[in-house]
Amino acid sequence: MIVRPRPTFLQLFFVMRGSVVPRILPQILGFAVYSAVILAVARQFHLDFSVFNITPFGLVAVTLSIYLSFRNNAAYDRWWEARKLRGTLVFEIRNLARATTSLIADPAEQRALLMEALAFCHFLRGQLRKIDSMKDARAFIAAEADTAANFANPADEMVRRMGRRANAQRRAGEVDPIGFRILDERLASITAIQAGCERIAGTPLPFAYTLLVHRTAYIVCLLLPIGLISTTGWATPLFTALIAYTFFGLDALSEELEDPFGTEANDLALDGLCRVCEISVFEALGETPPKMLPAEKFYFS
Repeated sequence: MIVRPRPTFLQLFFVMRGSVVPRILPQILGFAVYSAVILAVARQFHLDFSVFNITPFGLVAVTLSIYLSFRNNAAYDRWWEARKLRGTLVFEIRNLARATTSLIADPAEQRALLMEALAFCHFLRGQLRKIDSMKDARAFIAAEADTAANFANPADEMVRRMGRRANAQRRAGEVDPIGFRILDERLASITAIQAGCERIAGTPLPFAYTLLVHRTAYIVCLLLPIGLISTTGWATPLFTALIAYTFFGLDALSEELEDPFGTEANDLALDGLCRVCEISVFEALGETPPKMLPAEKFYFS
């Protein structure tokens, strides 16, 4: 996630961190060169393209804009829903920490359950990003992280462990049935958040939309110089590059937002959100919390 002050007018044209320009630069330069070649051939052989105009391309561009708008809105909805789920997870971890320290008398059991909650956060982050988060989970539950990693869904196993630990406290008479129900409700809410995140991560936008947008964008940009030459002349490569930047930029941005749990510049800061949970838990236990992760060159991971 990019965290930076609003750039000035001049900075707008030079900001690369968080921009999709590096990803679509081959398309921009490629179509600019292609249109320059078409223009040079037309001038060299005195080809008359005056019978062609921009009107048909305007109609196709409107259709393409509708496709891009739909895909971009759908991708942003996924990104925003994912952010709400991760925010709700922070809320539920804080609730769990408050309930645990209030209802469980044994400090060792309090800490053990809440360390499992933090391990859950890191296991879930690893599953969503498809990375190895074993080292981070091991910092809270030591060698138990290796055992949990053997399960198909380590994050779900951590919720089950917390449930068994809370139930053991109930059976031992350390937690009354109402207290156990409160803890179980918190675990159920955490499980619902996990399922929501997995739904987003495991269900991409229909491939047909991506294919349709890509095909239409390439066709428009390939035919565009023919319609522009008679009206824009030597500026045809510039306008072609500008339109390619718009079409392919929106497409690249929606593709980036479609998977909000990744590590690209505009994806969610899962590392930072896990650290927020760590700070909340350690403060609830009366221990010194770790420091918040800083943004590196405006990038908050």
